[in-house]
Amino acid sequence: MSDYGSHPLLSYNKYLRVRELIELQECLSDPAQHDELLFITIHQAYELWFKIILKEIDAAIQFMDQDRPPAAERALRRIVEVEKLLVNQIHIIETMSPINFLQFRDQLNPASGFQSMQFREIEFASGLKDEKVLRAFAEDDFAHPRLKTRYAQPTLSDAFYALLRRHGLDAPVLTSETSEEERQRAYGKRTRAVLEILTHFEDRYEEYKLAEALLEHDEYFSLWRSHHIKMVERMVGAKRGTGGSEGIGYLRTTLDKKFFPELWEARTYLDLKHGEGGCPFAAS
Repeated sequence: MSDYGSHPLLSYNKYLRVRELIELQECLSDPAQHDELLFITIHQAYELWFKIILKEIDAAIQFMDQDRPPAAERALRRIVEVEKLLVNQIHIIETMSPINFLQFRDQLNPASGFQSMQFREIEFASGLKDEKVLRAFAEDDFAHPRLKTRYAQPTLSDAFYALLRRHGLDAPVLTSETSEEERQRAYGKRTRAVLEILTHFEDRYEEYKLAEALLEHDEYFSLWRSHHIKMVERMVGAKRGTGGSEGIGYLRTTLDKKFFPELWEARTYLDLKHGEGGCPFAAS
């Protein structure tokens, strides 16, 4: 915290802007519904934690670009701890009864969690870029410029494989111009590079720890999706989403999304005979 000598009137409430903070939860239900405050507070807290995740993603990318794997790993470990918190936070919503949620749910139309700009930024910055998602925000003057910038920037995945190339591993660059055939070949080579790290993790300990931290980020983000789906189903069943989506039908299609598929794929081919072949995607 700043030197109090230069801020004689500084207090906890002023420093944290508590007055403004507790005025941000404006309920729309009329008559007021008891659980709406909880719903708003949880989602505002999510957005604050998303802000922290994005800050740490940017730091991890910068550290990898500077060839500082331990610093990048530390940033990623913070992300994972925040994501663990976010998974647990979902279940606070389940303290609402479904009927009490329905008493104010219609007030949310046409807003939807799909429209969380920062959630989409996390996806883009981690390596999961979808042009359809970007187009969906085209009319949002606040979100679209930020998402467009994120879409054009290097990702965690880009920074990781660039670091591996600098460390002598064959982990090809992928761009929007890469053909499908070249993409499959590059994917195989990246998978083999990860295999090399997993097999010789003592010799490549920094790369190994970094890869494991990336994998955990992927894992806990996926766990958040899974817990979120079950919470939604518990609250509203198979009703359509407030933004017009298919609700849990759409959400289930997101479960298999991965930021770093090569990190997962490599485990399929890991065995004690690694180096004697076995990775069918690694053809030159």
